[in-house]
Amino acid sequence: MTPSEDALDADAALVEGRPPPSRARPLDRERILNAAIEFIDEQGLPGLTMRRLGERLGVEAMALYRYVQGKEELLDGVVELLVDGMRVDDEVIDAPQDGWQDFVQRLAHGVRRVALAHPQAFPLIASRPPEAPWLRPPLRSLSWVEAFLAGLEAEGFTDAAAVASYRAFSSFLLGHLLLEVSTLGADVGPLDVLEEEPEPEGLAAYPLVKRLRPALSTDTSAVEFEEALEELLNRMALARQEAHGND
Repeated sequence: MTPSEDALDADAALVEGRPPPSRARPLDRERILNAAIEFIDEQGLPGLTMRRLGERLGVEAMALYRYVQGKEELLDGVVELLVDGMRVDDEVIDAPQDGWQDFVQRLAHGVRRVALAHPQAFPLIASRPPEAPWLRPPLRSLSWVEAFLAGLEAEGFTDAAAVASYRAFSSFLLGHLLLEVSTLGADVGPLDVLEEEPEPEGLAAYPLVKRLRPALSTDTSAVEFEEALEELLNRMALARQEAHGND
């Protein structure tokens, strides 16, 4: 048995009169979730198991079940921690201070920073069951949705305009950011076709596509994000104006 294997063998530790690893290194839920995010960032989601996560933490897998009941709860916790991470982002605010446009822009950029910091884990935000079945990613918590809607209504949005803006905001962010993290190697299913691939056979039959391939392959994610966000703000302003026009 190698030293690393011995370090994870709680039974051998007890027989030898040593405290088992799970007692020698105290755990808590946040430490486990942070370790899971680190694992996903480094090795990708498919490789994550409770056993491997336990190895990373220096404990046996069974020690984790005191804090998370299984992998499903672990992944839900990862999503919760990622989304709540925006609360420690100094650029993100939970209520408008300089107008609703500034408020929405800050929140959008905060979500994008989460995606760029954890591209491998970000698809979980789109795929995990939400806190309520009618919540849309990437604002996956009731508290963030409440803050978004309350912020808009404080700035003069009606209920209908706030809901329409929430839907548009969610669709814009999720679509753009899933595309963006896919270019960073994230596993997002069918969107993997965006990864660099060899030139397909028969491209000679499409001379314009062939000639423009370098331009088509250029990463303009940041510019596209800003332009699409500006268009979203214009749509939200129009929805706000139309809602007041119908009063």
